[in-house]
Amino acid sequence: MTLTELYCLMPIVITGCAALFVLLCGPLLLSSSLTAIGVTASAAAGIWAAFTAPAPIQCIPGLAFTPLAQLLIPLFSFAAALTLLLSHGYNERRILKGEEYPATVLFALFAMCVLPCATNMLILFLALESVSFAFYILVSMDLNRAESGEAGLKYLLMGAVAAAFTAFGFALIFTGSGTLALSAALTRPENRAIISAGWGVLILGMAFKLSLVPAHLWTPDVYQGAPSPVAAFLSTSSKVAAAALLLILLGHFPPMAELRVPLAALSVLSMVLGNLAALRQTNIKRMLAYSSVAHMGYLALALLTGSRDGYAAVLLYGAIYTAMNLAAFGAISSLSFEEEREQITDFTGIGFTAPVRGGVLALAMISLAGIPPTAGFIGKFFIFYSALKGGIVPLAVVGILSAAASAYFYLRVVAQLYMHRTESPAPKPVGFAEGLALCAASAAILIIGVYPGPLLEMVETALR
Repeated sequence: MTLTELYCLMPIVITGCAALFVLLCGPLLLSSSLTAIGVTASAAAGIWAAFTAPAPIQCIPGLAFTPLAQLLIPLFSFAAALTLLLSHGYNERRILKGEEYPATVLFALFAMCVLPCATNMLILFLALESVSFAFYILVSMDLNRAESGEAGLKYLLMGAVAAAFTAFGFALIFTGSGTLALSAALTRPENRAIISAGWGVLILGMAFKLSLVPAHLWTPDVYQGAPSPVAAFLSTSSKVAAAALLLILLGHFPPMAELRVPLAALSVLSMVLGNLAALRQTNIKRMLAYSSVAHMGYLALALLTGSRDGYAAVLLYGAIYTAMNLAAFGAISSLSFEEEREQITDFTGIGFTAPVRGGVLALAMISLAGIPPTAGFIGKFFIFYSALKGGIVPLAVVGILSAAASAYFYLRVVAQLYMHRTESPAPKPVGFAEGLALCAASAAILIIGVYPGPLLEMVETALR
């Protein structure tokens, strides 16, 4: 490996070394030092990737610093850094000690950095499953709550089934194309049936990763049982990583007509059933879980177009959804103390007693509802614009109507924050690390909402 190749892969090296250092030296360090090391390593990897030009050749077999990596590694690093900042105070309040937590977050980030750099199917599969494996640990990290262990077990069992489907799908595509290299794995007319079968099985596995109906049943239980900062990380980066895997494959395999019907069914069912189920929830984490099902339905709608506009909308929405959910779960996390504040009625009057955190939660809900001038409006606009331009008008209309209906349950939270007073004492002041994370997520929502140009340019560059 030359110095130039090592330079391109430095984000992977930084996160991998930082994870090992935290794991090995963690017993000798304070928890604040572990958080600082994790945040610094995440920020360093993201900044390095953002200012490094993509390399046209493979750095090492199976890995190359692609334009997609230049966009996604900073996004994953941003999410990991904010997750660690949110977790610091939360873990202290919940007595979650040890170096395992920051080390596992960094290991997850390491796998996320590898995924967009992958140039063959084996690396893609290993990176995706490494991300899932880290989340199996993180979800069940809170040993003081039985729900956390139950959620981890459910996620592990369902994840094992999904991994089997994904591996079988890759195996069939390899059989049909004769190579693991993505650049050479072109569809061969004589093997089209095998490759189509591979895609069908692969989409079943991806439906689990993306929480698409009917493979979504694990989502509400896992979100509810997981620590809130973990739910924030799980609901954003793991979903964007799965969507990125599909984008990478679709960029090398011509979109196939056989994929349209299953993708359309997954998209419509997810948009409609996800929003309808969220309407009935009184637990805010379960409501956000069902709403994430609907949001992944929007992503599937954009993928269905098979166009550059659709793929750009997927990346744009992935970045925006990351900021929105980090803000939402971050506010919930910072307002949770001995017990998690989970019921929507638990947030009555919080807009007055904790105005900063109440404002962040309200902003996240307004953005998730797609109300301008927030980033959520920009994301939904490009999703539905790409669908209408791609000729799938009926599905776009279903998506627009379901998105409009979703405003009810998001604004119900805002009403609870500001339309009712409470006699309960004010929550304890927010810590510096949590406050910094909440401000960063809120700033991203507002800046992208009023000035999306730079992010749009970055997405266009990533697709070249």
